[in-house]
Amino acid sequence: MPNIQHKKLIGKSFVALLVAGSLAACNSSSGGGNGGGGNGGGGDQTPLPQINYACQTETMASSNQLRIYQIMVESFVDGDPTIGHGTGYGTSHHDGDLQGIIDSLDYIQDLGMNAIWLTPIFESEAIKGQDHWADRLDATGYFATDYFKIDPNFGDLETARTLVNEAHKRGLYVFFDGVFGHHKEGLIKPSPSGQLPSGPSNPVSYPASYEFYQEVATYWIKELKIDGWRLDQAYQVPTDAWSHLRKAVDEASQSVTYTDSNGNEVNPLGYMVAEIWDGEQKIAETGYGSSNSPALCSAFDFPMRYRIVETLAVNENSSGNRGADWLDNGFQTHSAYPAHAKPNLMIGNHDLVRFGDLLQRGGIADVNDAEYWLRHKAAFAFQAAYTGPITLYYGDEIGDQVDDFAKKEDNNTCAERGVCDDHVARSSAKVHDTLNANQTDLKTYVTALMALRAKHPALYQGERKNLKASGGQYVDLKTSGDNVVLFALNTSESTQKITLSAADVGSTKAITDLLNDDLSVTPNQGKYEIALEPLEARFFNVLTD
Repeated sequence: MPNIQHKKLIGKSFVALLVAGSLAACNSSSGGGNGGGGNGGGGDQTPLPQINYACQTETMASSNQLRIYQIMVESFVDGDPTIGHGTGYGTSHHDGDLQGIIDSLDYIQDLGMNAIWLTPIFESEAIKGQDHWADRLDATGYFATDYFKIDPNFGDLETARTLVNEAHKRGLYVFFDGVFGHHKEGLIKPSPSGQLPSGPSNPVSYPASYEFYQEVATYWIKELKIDGWRLDQAYQVPTDAWSHLRKAVDEASQSVTYTDSNGNEVNPLGYMVAEIWDGEQKIAETGYGSSNSPALCSAFDFPMRYRIVETLAVNENSSGNRGADWLDNGFQTHSAYPAHAKPNLMIGNHDLVRFGDLLQRGGIADVNDAEYWLRHKAAFAFQAAYTGPITLYYGDEIGDQVDDFAKKEDNNTCAERGVCDDHVARSSAKVHDTLNANQTDLKTYVTALMALRAKHPALYQGERKNLKASGGQYVDLKTSGDNVVLFALNTSESTQKITLSAADVGSTKAITDLLNDDLSVTPNQGKYEIALEPLEARFFNVLTD
């Protein structure tokens, strides 16, 4: 297919895919995935000087509390009918813009999120005579031509400034999407200081391109006071360059301030999170670096994401039916990371099939089935109990899915119709639509989870002790200082009774259900018995002895 190259899903599960040397995901030049190139490209590969620049304690602590709402800009909300790409990948209207995001900030705030991540919004100029595939690619923003100009199809600099300011007023951090390893061939514009990336366009050459991308990374922090970057295909940038870029971002963040929702003057957060669509070993190697020379401090937890969908739904290759032990196994992958690592857990994104469509692909539940909504709740509850930052893909909070799509489509024909696995989730946002009862109920539940997570440090930064992970029973004890929360999840379709000793829980007192204050469990003869309906999750406040 012209200008499109898809990697196909092979194997049975994420682990099997890694063994096979491939990944449980599709990618194409449709933007944002695990696309061509290696670690840094051709040209001069003399590394930058090694620096031992530690992850900043305050940034790391604050990032634990992040509840990020991801927005695919071109497919989100059309707030200005006079602009828009009008084309792209996926099934949306393809007319999303910055004004549409501004118009949706109250919705995002009310949902309980405290940050937004925008897919790239920099100018992606068309090359004269390019075909419609290149037009679609330009709409994604992942192959920019001018990193220092807002794409006029999305808005302008002042609209972007308004967006950031309005988000900050609502207590929302703002993260831009940093594509620091590739750009659109033939039209890349110089930086204000005259820098250009060096070498091929995908991937570029490092360290020769470093000065250009350092200027990009710091420019928008100083100009708009954004709070950091999501880092596309981060493996394309050598780890020594990431150490320097992270230091530059921190220094830029400390050089400016903005007024937060409480009226305080604060520095931008300076958070950076890597997209490395691979297993834990590759994430550690190409993202986190070593303990002696930290590269990045946070990366998306793809290994855990696959364990969630393979337990509660299926992966993109229709593999699932895993037990609760598979969730615990996901945490074991963290042992591959250096101590400074801060994984960020998402369940969906713009390159993955939506959770609702995976439920249908696996023949597990349809949108009209009660189980469809219960499984969404179970997945979000597990995410809410995760130590570290979390990210929610727009629309997942209402169980969104694509009508008449479930099975994997033929890669030779799917792109034209917008239903390839790696972009089908780019559907129009429904944040201003009237919701049905199921959508409203799920959104209310997600809102309650976000409020619970914000209130209890044990959830977002607590030390985890797994008490059960077998069959359909999963239980974690989360502790942060004197805040202790017991998280229990039934991953099965049958009622479960979980028995825990007082010694396991560390208490002999009644534990209170945090989502329903009227419910509590009192130990009997040193045993707690917790009843769970099929696919139910419960959070308990634990008062230790």
